[in-house]
Amino acid sequence: MSIRPDGAALHARVTAALAAPVRGEIRDFAQALAELYDARAVLFYGSNLRSGSLDGVLDFYVLAGGPREKGLWPRVAYHEREHAGETLRAKVAVMRLSTFRHAAEGRHADTTIWARFVQPCALAWQADAQAGTEVTAAVEATCMTAARFAAALGDPQGTERDYWQALFRATYRAELRVEKPGREQQILEFGAGHFDGLLPAAWQAAGIAFDRADGRLQPHLLPQEREALVRRWERRRRLGKPLNVVRLLRAGTTFEGGARYLAWKVERHSGIVVPLTPFRERHPLLMSPVLLADYWRARRKRTATQGSG
Repeated sequence: MSIRPDGAALHARVTAALAAPVRGEIRDFAQALAELYDARAVLFYGSNLRSGSLDGVLDFYVLAGGPREKGLWPRVAYHEREHAGETLRAKVAVMRLSTFRHAAEGRHADTTIWARFVQPCALAWQADAQAGTEVTAAVEATCMTAARFAAALGDPQGTERDYWQALFRATYRAELRVEKPGREQQILEFGAGHFDGLLPAAWQAAGIAFDRADGRLQPHLLPQEREALVRRWERRRRLGKPLNVVRLLRAGTTFEGGARYLAWKVERHSGIVVPLTPFRERHPLLMSPVLLADYWRARRKRTATQGSG
């Protein structure tokens, strides 16, 4: 059962969420990335948004101008930036804003954009007010797409948390990710303030009627509406893992700075420094088994040294 869409509440929530405070170092990094990729906007997300920390790897989505891309997206890169004597590190996804909006609206088989950006994110940089307006509309679309599928994949009635849990469990199964049991609960706990009240606001914006009583929600989907959404979901579920496999294989040859990223991860988690050469920098996929061999060689050498001491 549909109602006249009312997006005022969702718009207010998304606008406030995108304006979340971000450290100056992160805004400067975002601006540098925007200049490098001639971007319209840069989104910042992930655990560092929640914690405010600069440690580890920062997560950015750089949204460029131009018509919607064909083929696979986004491109992924690893970047480093020096600040006040420390090295800031970032994993950067690059795609066009028009492609981002198309995926956010659920018009692509890929689920990663709307499943990722219904979660907290901040607008770290924008080229102008129009770019900010376009990003806001795209993030609102991620919320409506996620809310529609939540209504179809969840039980006929339940708490708001029940619906989000059902949705995230389904998206994890559809993607090529191994998550610990209960990962969807962790997401909801970390973003409790963000998700509290988001589902009703998104249903209102999407024109989905619902009842609310005693903390429980009941979306009014006609049988044919639910069936249509489930069919759309099943197509995405079938294509999800193959699509992600192809994307990972592509990233293995196109991940800019991937060799430095791998070497840094090894050093961070083991304390072992693996030297890089220009060839290894240019060929991260070929470099992976060599890096692994260097790691084991260095580890054996360190173990032997410690044993003899």
